[in-house]
Amino acid sequence: MSLNVLIIDDEEFLRRSLADFIEDLDHRPHLAANGQEGLRALAAIHPDFVFVDLNMPVMDGYEFIARARETAPELPIVVLSGVGLVEDAMRAVRAGAWDFIPKPVTDFAVLEHTLTKNLERARLLRENREHREHLEEMVRIRTAELERTRLEVVHTLGKAAEYRDNETGNHVIRVGNTAAVLAAAVGLSERRCELLRNAAPMHDVGKIGIPDSILLKPGRLTPEEWEIMKTHTRIGYEILTPSDAQGPDDLCGLAQAPASDAPNALLALARTIALYHHERWDGTGYPCGLVGEAIPVEARIVTVVDVYDALGSERTYKEAFDEDTCRRILREGTGTHFDPRVIEAFFANIDAVMAIRRNWRD
Repeated sequence: MSLNVLIIDDEEFLRRSLADFIEDLDHRPHLAANGQEGLRALAAIHPDFVFVDLNMPVMDGYEFIARARETAPELPIVVLSGVGLVEDAMRAVRAGAWDFIPKPVTDFAVLEHTLTKNLERARLLRENREHREHLEEMVRIRTAELERTRLEVVHTLGKAAEYRDNETGNHVIRVGNTAAVLAAAVGLSERRCELLRNAAPMHDVGKIGIPDSILLKPGRLTPEEWEIMKTHTRIGYEILTPSDAQGPDDLCGLAQAPASDAPNALLALARTIALYHHERWDGTGYPCGLVGEAIPVEARIVTVVDVYDALGSERTYKEAFDEDTCRRILREGTGTHFDPRVIEAFFANIDAVMAIRRNWRD
């Protein structure tokens, strides 16, 4: 295979001698008289190999090597120099040279051996990098596939719970999308907003464990039935906890929003929301009676969104409230049921909220 070989040296006779030798090897020589010309040639021809002198006018070989390494980290660069020898060789290698041939060059077989040896090294480095990049790409593809599968599973799980008292299951989609809007409005990162969009639809997954006689009862629940209904928060947490993971004995001490870069951040956040989305700002909620900012912010957001959407939705046991009534109830619950900051974000983004409601109507 014919290669582009760049020869940088201020001695014209040596440049021509090396060029003739390179041509005899069926490669294409390119010549430069100093490092500055060498950099221009580097950008123009993208050589496969470089021979460079160290002591040259305008720009010496050390600067050329250092600057060439910024744009061509795998380019084989071999130094040709007759001064300093060991000291210069070490300095050049530290700058990024691969090899060193002392001047005067009397044995061109040494040049051929050096060229062959360093081209082989470059080939191995390139193949190793390409193999590594291929593996990384395969990992990215597989990770994306797993993430899509995980999202499909959790969304299906959320809808399965919602279908028990909502024929379309669109409630969970509205809750997820609206929660993401409010999360952005209160300053959560883009990553946390997207996690919340996908985790919020699982807030009521624990309803799977509630008997239909209670879940679908058209009238008021008895105190005993209400206690059973409230267990859906803990049931949801348990459903979303991997079978091989041991949860804490005290779930009420768990009120920590998961790190957004955790490997299982989606399920961790879904568990947090399932467990705490019925907590109230004033501490009168369940299952733990958490107060104010002790409630994870994602759960506080879902509380507002879930109540708003449930108020405006028809169920077998209730009629839908009109929009004015839904908004009035949210305002009346500010500072008691709801986080005032989340309520402020809700009304500041009411147009986006209404658009989601229209697009995903039951």
